[in-house]
Amino acid sequence: MTSHRKTLRTAAELAEHGLVRPQDAAALDAVAARYAVAVTPAIAALIDRSDPDDPIARQFLPDPAELDTADEERPDPIGDDAMSPVEGVVHRYPDRVLLKLVHVCPVYCRFCFRRAMVGPGGRPTLSPKKIAAALDYVRGHREIFEVILTGGDPLILAPDKLAAVVQALGAIAHVKVVRVHTRVPVAVPEAITAALVEALKIPGKATYVVLHANHPRELTENARDACGRLIDAGIPMLSQSVLLRGVNDDDKTLAELMRSFVAARIKPYYLHHGDLAPGTGHLRTTLAEGQALMRRLRGRVSGLAQPTYVLDLPGGAGKVPVGPTHAVPVGGCEPGGPAHWEIEDLQGRTHTYPPGPEDADPAPEEDWDGRESES
Repeated sequence: MTSHRKTLRTAAELAEHGLVRPQDAAALDAVAARYAVAVTPAIAALIDRSDPDDPIARQFLPDPAELDTADEERPDPIGDDAMSPVEGVVHRYPDRVLLKLVHVCPVYCRFCFRRAMVGPGGRPTLSPKKIAAALDYVRGHREIFEVILTGGDPLILAPDKLAAVVQALGAIAHVKVVRVHTRVPVAVPEAITAALVEALKIPGKATYVVLHANHPRELTENARDACGRLIDAGIPMLSQSVLLRGVNDDDKTLAELMRSFVAARIKPYYLHHGDLAPGTGHLRTTLAEGQALMRRLRGRVSGLAQPTYVLDLPGGAGKVPVGPTHAVPVGGCEPGGPAHWEIEDLQGRTHTYPPGPEDADPAPEEDWDGRESES
């Protein structure tokens, strides 16, 4: 195994650096021919080569299972194209739009819901003419309050090009918020330079950066420092993660991930259920598994560390919260709602609300202290 300072993009390069077995390279070439591969030095350094089930490797190294496409999977699982009035713009919700400036990323996630669109062989970066058309669309729709820069990864752009778009958006009176979705602070932390940070600032407007990370090991010292440069400049950060089998689908890892975000001054925002992207079934959990995890997370970490568990409905209908229900209506109806509710507490016990005179306060369980067990 040799150290490297370049992004690894082929099975042969991955094998050369000890990330995959040489005898698997031919099979992995078939995966790389269909879905882009890129592993930066920062990500490669996180992979435990001695662990065949390493959670970082599962996110970034190609797997022959990706060549198996289930019947329900689709190239555009959340319906971006159906909601695109002009190239690069997705207008799914009334008050906000996506602006996809680029379709390349510093790293390519093996579960990416836009995997059929991104990569060197994917859709092209928006030309200046098409960026102008996208900005004209935003100017012409006064209901647009927020513009979300996504892609691809918008922070892969040079600071001057990024600044030009950000400032153009900031000059639109009805646009009050620009949000940027990125993996760059984790994948290429050194790219978060003073020039890039400055490019994101808009006088009189709000810029938010949403970091995509799925495992606590991704929040290295370098990644936290990169995020700190943004936050210290007055740019608040949120997180988004994807619930992934073998990566973060257990209580301990998910709790540690959310606490790690909060400790880095990043507010947990979304935990996405895996989308129906082609060749990703081996990484998806079930909704029931996700709800059970969220139910347990509620009792283990503070509200500050709670993400919203969401499903992006296939076809473009949008995100829907799919977290567990802790309140169930019971009994007859009255104006304004049911007469009573059954409420489940953090210990799984059920309470009637409002309580009746016969409902005694439950005694605390002797072994309950709100912490996860060591098992």
